[in-house]
Amino acid sequence: MTGTRDLPRTLVVRLDSAGDVLLAGPAVRAVAAGSSHTALLCGPQGVHAGRLLPGVDDVLVYDAPWVGLEAAQVSREATRHVLDAVAAGGFDRALILVSYHQSPLPVALLLKLAGIGWTAADSEDYPGALLDLRHHRLPHRHEALAALDLAEAGGFALPPGDDGALRVTTPPDTTLLTGSEPYVVLHPGAAVPARAWSPERARRAAVALASDGHRVVVTGGPDERELTALVAGRHALDLGGATDLRHLAGVLAGARVAVVGNTGPGHLAAAVGTPVASLFAPVVPAERWGPYGVRHVLLGDQRARCADSRARTCPLPGHPCLDGVGDAEVLAAVALLADDTATLRTCPRPATSLSHPPTGTGRTPGTERGATV
Repeated sequence: MTGTRDLPRTLVVRLDSAGDVLLAGPAVRAVAAGSSHTALLCGPQGVHAGRLLPGVDDVLVYDAPWVGLEAAQVSREATRHVLDAVAAGGFDRALILVSYHQSPLPVALLLKLAGIGWTAADSEDYPGALLDLRHHRLPHRHEALAALDLAEAGGFALPPGDDGALRVTTPPDTTLLTGSEPYVVLHPGAAVPARAWSPERARRAAVALASDGHRVVVTGGPDERELTALVAGRHALDLGGATDLRHLAGVLAGARVAVVGNTGPGHLAAAVGTPVASLFAPVVPAERWGPYGVRHVLLGDQRARCADSRARTCPLPGHPCLDGVGDAEVLAAVALLADDTATLRTCPRPATSLSHPPTGTGRTPGTERGATV
């Protein structure tokens, strides 16, 4: 967003959920540092997160029929609409960000039809003429780092002084919602049930935290009011349905610790610098999706039989990987995270990727230009 006219107008694509968009934030800032205008094309679940990202000048929305828990139907009208919107943006370049198990090629076709002359993405599939830079993701790479790697390969470097952490625009003061006394956030819900405690287990955790002397604030979306009311009971402040994503960022920013599953609010907590007690179900690997760049403790059996299954509902009786986490483990994690002097493991951020900003040469290993195999 330098305003220099000879820099490209760039479109960044991330079509998944709010958490995915938040993890794209460092790559978006790298793109913005080398672009005159930076827009984000995201799905309806990610639009509010996209509007919180520093460096984003505009947000375009497309409900892609190959993305989401309940994918949209294929529609000529919707396809024409996104083609027209992208074409109207006059973009010179595009970066397509996808997870390690997704293909960028459907949206790459749309971007070419919309007139974007240069497009880059991670792709294991042969792209033909759809990609101008075909990049191969490094093994076991965290999603945030993989996106940064692609940005670097495309010639976009983080600006000097940017440490590559997750970040959002300054959240509002939410003291009127939370009160002024210190508190711990407990966010019991998740879009994918396998990644959250059962409601009764979450309620017991709220009781245990309150009994241990913590003031507990329970958060959730408008469709989770019944869940948050059950979890909060008489032991916690219930903010279910009381915040949009921006105000939730404010509530999380004011918390000493956030107790949350592998879901968007977990990444939002990381983006505002709040330590995370992460209830991480191993249905997806923590090395790719764990809390990024923030003090955290992983809770949950990472070797459970559901590991790497990408299951949406727990396939095992009793949801053992998360519901088996005891109150003592939760309390110990919160105590450790609330101690600013404690040394904790964080998600790895190799010096070659973050401590030393990318050079923008676009010559990282595994990069192919044009339609070569």
